[in-house]
Amino acid sequence: MKIHLSGPFLRQYKQLEPGLRLRADKILNLLLALNLRHPSLEARIVDQRRRIWKAKVTASHRLTYQLENDVLILRRIGGHDFMERPTNW
Repeated sequence: MKIHLSGPFLRQYKQLEPGLRLRADKILNLLLALNLRHPSLEARIVDQRRRIWKAKVTASHRLTYQLENDVLILRRIGGHDFMERPTNW
């Protein structure tokens, strides 16, 4: 599986605190292993038409991604409140 980091994802990821970045790395490893049913992800589809998914990083942080062919596209990562708005997916 290939991975593509969008510009917004990279900027937001770099702004995370080190401990939160480590937690995000663990979640990303689960996604890369295609373990989408892992309970800690709490993954759900948020945009059926564009096939955008949201996964839990911590109680207060989420990330969004898409799977297209053999590519995992990481779209955004941020606080729960920020990530609840469709414009931020």
